Amino acid sequence: MRDHPRKPSETGAEAAPAVWTGRATNKAQWVLAATGAACLALGIELAVTSDWTSGIAPLLMSVIGCVAAGLLMLFGTLAFVNVAVRVDGDALEVRCGHLGLPRRRIQLTHVVGAEFVPRVTPRHWGGWGYRWRPEQGTAVVVRRGEGLVLKLGDGRTFTVTVDDAEAGVRFIRERLHLPAADAAAGG
Repeated sequence: MRDHPRKPSETGAEAAPAVWTGRATNKAQWVLAATGAACLALGIELAVTSDWTSGIAPLLMSVIGCVAAGLLMLFGTLAFVNVAVRVDGDALEVRCGHLGLPRRRIQLTHVVGAEFVPRVTPRHWGGWGYRWRPEQGTAVVVRRGEGLVLKLGDGRTFTVTVDDAEAGVRFIRERLHLPAADAAAGG
């Protein structure tokens, strides 16, 4: 089957897309996930191959500790290996990890502003993942780099690290009929 080029519109203007999507990935977190899997494997190996000469309590504590640490590291990091952001006419939706959990949906009617931030780091938020800081708001940080910040009507903010965040901010501002950053800064 052959793709046919789109016919130009009669006005010459391209129609604005109805949906904007963005993604961000942190490949370094795969190392932490592998470390979690190794802890889990060590706990299983201790449980299966140990000769139990030192008593059951120390062995049980070692097995439970390795399995618990492994599961926490494995699932904690896999949940925030990537983030997908989708903005349509009604809302911004953020899905984390391969399962899309945790998920956050913010209605655009609750948004009063959107800003592009060229550099967001885990250090600003106290680490990777889904973060909340009383003085800053809420954030989903999966890697350092560019992000978008939504200012909500109740005074809170929501930050998410995502590739091509500047295009996402433009898309949100167009939907909300907000002035562009250059026009707002120029006065």
